[in-house]
Amino acid sequence: MIPNTTKLLLLALATALVGFVASGTLHADTAGAAFTREAQAAITPAKALEMLKQGNERFVSEKTVERDFLAQVKQTSKGQFPFAAVVSCLDSRIPPAIVFDRGIGDLFVARVAGNFVNDDILGSLEFATKLAGARIIVVMGHTECGAVKGACDSAQLGLLTATLANINPAVKAVQGDYTPRSSQNAKFVQAVSEMNVQLTMQKLRDRSVVLREMIDKGEVGLVGAMYDVSTGKVVFYD
Repeated sequence: MIPNTTKLLLLALATALVGFVASGTLHADTAGAAFTREAQAAITPAKALEMLKQGNERFVSEKTVERDFLAQVKQTSKGQFPFAAVVSCLDSRIPPAIVFDRGIGDLFVARVAGNFVNDDILGSLEFATKLAGARIIVVMGHTECGAVKGACDSAQLGLLTATLANINPAVKAVQGDYTPRSSQNAKFVQAVSEMNVQLTMQKLRDRSVVLREMIDKGEVGLVGAMYDVSTGKVVFYD
């Protein structure tokens, strides 16, 4: 015999699941399963952004979705249907899938010191969106960025010198009374980090005809963001 209290709990759970299915919200975002082609196709750019926001809220509040990653490996072995693409820094403290509480097959991620874009990354984003169906591109900088600090100090080190040169436009574009204009000034570093996100978004639009057309048609969203390494919180820019 099942106790009445258990029956009531099971009934309540079943009712909730029926409601989720009826509303179309029971998919990888709530159940921890990998996305299907149909689930991906139903996501709009606005919905994709909301899913990322909700995922980061779960991460910060320690309420992440329980996932069977090996099961997701099997689910995605024959195909992938990510809903978002993220351009982020190489920094080890910023794993996008974790901070957005996502699983295997959910995100395309392009990582490079300083979260800038070049033709290789832009071509990858064209694949992620035009061919593979991602609905939003997030350009995400972060606080205390070592690459940005290096650019602020005009650091010279092998091939890294050329890498940091991609951030120089942001260093030059920051106006205002910042003294010193170096890594010793935390406010200046943060201002450059934010400017770098803005300029990277603009370069994405200017350089890639494919992405610009998709964004202008509303097929793909483009948003900037900043990750706080001290709190785990992501702030999105309008």
